[in-house]
Amino acid sequence: MSELKSHDLRGWNPDDEVQWVSEGKSIATRNLWISIPALLCGFAVWLYWGIITVQMINLGFPFERHELFTLTAIAGLSGATLRIPSSFFIRLAGGRYTIFFTTALLIIPALGTGMLLQDPNSTLWQFQIMALLSGLGGGNFASSMSNISFFYPKKIQGYALGMNAGLGNFGVTTMQILVPLVMTFGLFGGDPMILKTSSGTLIGKIPAGTETYIQNAGYVWLILLVPLAIAAWFGMNNIRDEHVSPDANSAVGAFLKIGGMLLIGLVATIVGLWLMLPENVGGSGLLLSKYIVLPVIICLTLGCMKLIPGKTQTNLKRQFKIFNNKHTWAMTVIYTMTFGSFIGFSAALPLAIKVVFGFQHGMVDGIMNHSIVNPNGPSALMYAWMGPFIGALIRPIGGKLADKFGGALVTQIISIVMVCSALGVAYFMKMAYGSMTPEIYFFPFLILFILLFAATGIGNGSTFRTIAIVFDKEQAGPVLGWTSAIAAYGAFWIPQVFGEQIQATTPEYALYGFAIFYGLCVLINWWFYLRKSAYVKNP
Repeated sequence: MSELKSHDLRGWNPDDEVQWVSEGKSIATRNLWISIPALLCGFAVWLYWGIITVQMINLGFPFERHELFTLTAIAGLSGATLRIPSSFFIRLAGGRYTIFFTTALLIIPALGTGMLLQDPNSTLWQFQIMALLSGLGGGNFASSMSNISFFYPKKIQGYALGMNAGLGNFGVTTMQILVPLVMTFGLFGGDPMILKTSSGTLIGKIPAGTETYIQNAGYVWLILLVPLAIAAWFGMNNIRDEHVSPDANSAVGAFLKIGGMLLIGLVATIVGLWLMLPENVGGSGLLLSKYIVLPVIICLTLGCMKLIPGKTQTNLKRQFKIFNNKHTWAMTVIYTMTFGSFIGFSAALPLAIKVVFGFQHGMVDGIMNHSIVNPNGPSALMYAWMGPFIGALIRPIGGKLADKFGGALVTQIISIVMVCSALGVAYFMKMAYGSMTPEIYFFPFLILFILLFAATGIGNGSTFRTIAIVFDKEQAGPVLGWTSAIAAYGAFWIPQVFGEQIQATTPEYALYGFAIFYGLCVLINWWFYLRKSAYVKNP
């Protein structure tokens, strides 16, 4: 067992009961409990634009609403794309080196965002760069989940991955609660700004005219990121066995590999954004459809990765074998339903509450008007955290239920719940967006949205269990990373769809579309894993 006494583990086999009980469990637990808060910070930095943009509106920053929507979309697209190379980091660079380096990189967007928010003259393109770099936090999920999958035996992988993902996902809730609170006082000094319209925190509304330190939304994460990077360096391990990270023998080499592959993802994201965005926000003006551009970004990222020379290419080709497995594609669709919905709704909900319930909707001089401020509207910053909180809290429970009853069975039940919840949310959203008193529909809307979040959380845990059963120990990690990468495009897709349908005055159509997709996932899950002659019966 001496091979398990250093930062580089050899002979690691968590399914060996003797090794697991004597030393393995304590090593795996230590790595998990460093991984969780590092992942939490990644989620927070990735998705804080959903809260920051709401507060920028409240403070009167000189940007149009559609310009602010681009910041959330850019971060979402970047984070999803960076998950593609991140899916393969563990084999190429090792878990210890990967988690340390990717956590330390988050200091750049956190510090940069705080500095830009402190200066009201900061330009849109500067914020767009920080939103792009915030995607580093989104990319971290793929490498984190892949890493933890190698530390735990199959019989409890649903629980372990559910804990890592579920508590890591608390970064969304932590951010949505913490950021509004820290903006209320001068924690890091600097000059305050004055609210032009009312804001809020989870404990109540904040009236217009109040001093606000919006720069703290970026700076506050430095308090966590610096010690977490140190903890990852001294407390985590590389598994140097052939099926995990056999070539992780140099920290500098690992950092160069990670940095180069992240750069590929960032460049692909920039190309995609340029093709999609209008000229007035830095795009080409071609306004290509996201249905065209997203496959282009994915193919460009994978294509550039295939051009990397040397031993890195050999390792990548070995992991690319997952694309020859039909279950990779089935689980990608199913996981997009669960995690894609969770992350997309987390990004979109604050602005959706603000736009749908923060304004009155009625006829003015014979024209439907959606721009009259609703004095009785709920504060988005008071309520937006609830859905992600429930979704993250319940995620480990989804893993445990799947360990006991089977991942596919649990997934099937929550898929049906998601169809029904999405249709209910659509109904109340439609009623609110045509009413001068939209607040009367808010709590039914919120309750159904929370139910939708809860279903996504349980489904996140259950899909992990299915992946652990369907794939062998070498492929399970890359598959977890790949499926999470594609699902993460929900952080871009869902806010975009909401924005488009709100602009078309039919926000309920977004939910109708999501409900149809969930119904498709019910059929795919049944066909692959539940019918009598399923490919892999689970159960």
